[in-house]
Amino acid sequence: MMTYKFTPSAEKAMEFANEITLKLGHDYIGTEHILYGLCKENTGVASKVLEGQGIMYENIMIQIEEIIGVGRLKSKKVLGFTPRTKKTLENAYQEAKKMNSDLIGTEHILIRNAKRGR
Repeated sequence: MMTYKFTPSAEKAMEFANEITLKLGHDYIGTEHILYGLCKENTGVASKVLEGQGIMYENIMIQIEEIIGVGRLKSKKVLGFTPRTKKTLENAYQEAKKMNSDLIGTEHILIRNAKRGR
């Protein structure tokens, strides 16, 4: 598995994604958890874009709970990423490279999530 290098804001977003995954008792980080992290991290480009669209991390958490539910997992460690999350991060890495950046920023992750549906 490839190891990615993130900007400080993207690193914080990934930490928030990990935290919400554990809090909700899930064992893998999905794109929904990353969206939560991007939104909660309040200094990156992605959080500003999401905030401008009226998207708040509290609402994302509610949606995750309603759609996926809360698990019973009481682990202190997430097992990994879903296949879609792995693909999103790989695409974000490619986007960062296209923009001549060695680091993946929140904007690269958000752009790749947005483009995925096309």
